[in-house]
Amino acid sequence: MPWNESTKMDEKLKFVSRYLDGEKIATLCQEFGISRVTGHKIIDRYKDSGLEAFTDRSRRPFRQANRLPFQVEQLIVNLKKEFPTWGAPKLRDRLHTHYPELVLPAKSTVHAVLDRHGLVKKNADATPNSREPIYPILKSPMPYGAWITKGSLCSAISSIAIP
Repeated sequence: MPWNESTKMDEKLKFVSRYLDGEKIATLCQEFGISRVTGHKIIDRYKDSGLEAFTDRSRRPFRQANRLPFQVEQLIVNLKKEFPTWGAPKLRDRLHTHYPELVLPAKSTVHAVLDRHGLVKKNADATPNSREPIYPILKSPMPYGAWITKGSLCSAISSIAIP
């Protein structure tokens, strides 16, 4: 006997058709292995949009909470081009004084906009690995040698007496 293949859409259609035939939601949900909340959600979607309710919906959000409006982003970019030596804090203050009706973005958001548009200069000296070490690394002239220090004088012992 071959296996019966069914998709999610087929299962949802069977669920709703049996509900419309008069079966109770609790027994249907138990039989289909879903919660009653999910069962009610499937039925409500069917009532709202018909057969289109059985297709998978996009999980993409309708809006991004941290996304700036295009006009504000362009305003920040234009200000930076007008004042190329200013950083994010000064540009944010300028927005506040000249456009008080705007909802002010955070300094980090202004900096992210500038970085996205390539208007931030990366400081090559800011990386910790590019600096010279404070204390020079001393190498012993012998494999098992030792260092003797006295004040600022540092010398290596060239021979070790092993008893």
